[in-house]
Amino acid sequence: ANLTDALRGNSKVQGDWGEACLETILESTGLVKGIHYHIQQNIKGEEGENLRPDVVLSLPEERSIVIDSKVSLTAYVRYTEAESASERSQALAEHVQSVKRHVQELAAKEYQKLINSPDFVIMFIANEPAFLEALKADPTLWSEAYEKKVLISSPTNLFALLKMVADLWKYDAQDKNTKRIAECGLKLYEQAVALTASLEQVGTALQKAQSAYDDTYKRLHTGNNNVVRLGQQLK
Repeated sequence: ANLTDALRGNSKVQGDWGEACLETILESTGLVKGIHYHIQQNIKGEEGENLRPDVVLSLPEERSIVIDSKVSLTAYVRYTEAESASERSQALAEHVQSVKRHVQELAAKEYQKLINSPDFVIMFIANEPAFLEALKADPTLWSEAYEKKVLISSPTNLFALLKMVADLWKYDAQDKNTKRIAECGLKLYEQAVALTASLEQVGTALQKAQSAYDDTYKRLHTGNNNVVRLGQQLK
């Protein structure tokens, strides 16, 4: 009841609640804060102004997607509590207009031009029924937002998208490990070839040393007119 009262009349509380829901979903997909996503990261606008989207979701290859939580449930709560069909119809129309207004505001910021991003941003609506009722009331809502390069997302489909991103990070790590294994294998092969060449040089040097030793020993003791024999003759 307290949450309902707060969400009904306080836009700040609505925003905080939406951001909390968004972060909960991010954490539940296995993504790591500060590595795979950043909260309230400062982005400089084209005119130097500071922009702080709720989440900047990092992708492999240094790409990012902005996710902004837009929660305005005032009209939707009136819709759920309306007693007459006319009140419900009016409240639902206001709810749809509120969603459209948020789409327009987010599209105008053009976050995707400020970061290395796919050509869209994600607008997160934390309340699944509010998301579904808006789409049922205006079936063109999603496509119109998409034309403005805004993807409207509910908790369910955002969770699926984030799981795909988590898989991308996993495959990226596997790909990097595969490349490291290949690089180490190549270096190991190159070292083995170099070691073989070095051993051949050592063998050649040992053969020369053995030959020199044999020649020296002959001169000293076993060969004709060796030093020992000549010394004995001299004695």
